Amino acid sequence: MSNESKKDFNAMMKNNKDMPKIQIVEDEKTIQKYGGTKMFFAPPLYYDELMKKVPKGKLITVSQMRDYLAKQNKADFTDPMTAGIFVNIVAWASYQRNKDITPYWRTLKSDGELNVKYPEAIELQKRLLEGEGHTIISKGKKNIKYYVKDFKKSLIEL
Repeated sequence: MSNESKKDFNAMMKNNKDMPKIQIVEDEKTIQKYGGTKMFFAPPLYYDELMKKVPKGKLITVSQMRDYLAKQNKADFTDPMTAGIFVNIVAWASYQRNKDITPYWRTLKSDGELNVKYPEAIELQKRLLEGEGHTIISKGKKNIKYYVKDFKKSLIEL
């Protein structure tokens, strides 16, 4: 995201547009990839609500939230594109607030990777996770990525 300091992410988070909704997908590749035709679109506040359930020392992944939201809304899967965007909006909205903080740093990518699109890129998320007892490891030489070591042991169940 660009020009984050000029955006009101809390207003963006509260704008549900036309969601929640289910859309029927007809593209065969998408149906094969996600295992069905009913794609759920969850508004940003749904992700905020789930991210607030993660206690100190625990973690959640975006794919866990997507699976949970699809199941709760009788869909086959949750749209991955909007999920990624909305998780980032929730992170930035929390970062812009002084109270009612959402512990967004506890939300990882599906493979345990830290999210470079969160506020202050990797550094803040890394520092906050280490402060809660997690070990952060790096992988790669040129395109270095950061992960929570043994992240699956700390995942919550929704």
